[in-house]
Amino acid sequence: MKALFYTKEFPPYVYGGAGVVVEYLANELEKLMEIDIKCFGDQDSSSGNMSVKGFPYNNEVFEQSDDKLKAVFNSLNTCLHMNAEFDADIVHCHTWYAQFAGIVAKLCYGVPLVITTHSLEPLRPWKREQLGHGYEASSWIEKTAIEMADAVIAVSKETKEDVLKYFDVEDEKVKVIYNGINLKEYIVTSKTSTLERFGIDASKPYVLFVGRITRQKGIIHLVNAIKYIDPETQIVLCAGAPDTPEIAEEMKASVSEVKKTRENVNWIDEMLPKKEVIQLYSHATVFCCPSIYEPFGIINVEAMACNTAVVASAVGGIKEVVVDGETGILIPVEQQTEAPFEPVDSDKFARDLAEGVNTVINNKELREKMEINGRKRVEEHFDWAAIAVQVEALYKSLIK
Repeated sequence: MKALFYTKEFPPYVYGGAGVVVEYLANELEKLMEIDIKCFGDQDSSSGNMSVKGFPYNNEVFEQSDDKLKAVFNSLNTCLHMNAEFDADIVHCHTWYAQFAGIVAKLCYGVPLVITTHSLEPLRPWKREQLGHGYEASSWIEKTAIEMADAVIAVSKETKEDVLKYFDVEDEKVKVIYNGINLKEYIVTSKTSTLERFGIDASKPYVLFVGRITRQKGIIHLVNAIKYIDPETQIVLCAGAPDTPEIAEEMKASVSEVKKTRENVNWIDEMLPKKEVIQLYSHATVFCCPSIYEPFGIINVEAMACNTAVVASAVGGIKEVVVDGETGILIPVEQQTEAPFEPVDSDKFARDLAEGVNTVINNKELREKMEINGRKRVEEHFDWAAIAVQVEALYKSLIK
């Protein structure tokens, strides 16, 4: 059996959770079968059972196009190039950027199509800020791919419910398979070079955020919560890759305002390499995930693997990852029932986030219990090796 991944992100060009998932799942599947990766970029390598081929993304033909439409036009163009040559028994697509390649492969080559729903466009209306009318195109691509797929992998039970709600898909075609983590890589480290480089005092408590600057990740809500967090607690925001210039400016203004009255706010405005992020996880007193939409939330698994207690919003798949009171604290959030799904009361959400953070930091006994339980839960439920076996079994069932 030979599987083919279509994906926008693959090392060394990974900036989001979907890219992390693709990287680690591919590494485990390579131990079980032959696998090709077709991605956006200039990659070109082959080793063992895996070959990786990147395809140029920025085409000069679209240089004069509307800036918000370039992502759609470039993605469609790249997806066509990915299908010029084909040799696989099954294709597996990740994110809407690469789903058009899967649509073409199924139609033109007649192979089974698997779609992993890392997120869903109907639940990300803020993407219109980034894509303009291209949001209609990305939504159409996603809907077409999901509804014609032979199997849809939902990364959480709630994501499966969302797929069935927003798309015309038979229940039995949607399989819940969680994301995972490399247990040998994500482990506590005593190294502090990254903390030293960014001026973080390892002897004092700090709350950590890791992620992209996007509406989905709720980073602005955490920034708004800083004024309610104990003054002695350092704030470390490892946040880069903004979705739009507008949210980048909003983030900059919000952090600047907070810094007027608080010195211990450290914004690392870049996406750091994994080894450096693991250092930040390892020494954090608490990790905070304030997402307003999160199908799974692999960052919480990463933090728990590094023995760090988590304070996270009780949305989406996070509720299936973090066990309230055991591995962290879940913060209920009353959200608007229609787009953009922001909290009904943003200040209350900010206060509740801060209260959760303060509780973990000030209760050493509770925190230490969460640290131990978090690592144990990751080992028992989110090991990529076991998850890859589930994916392999799904592939075999479709090829038969």
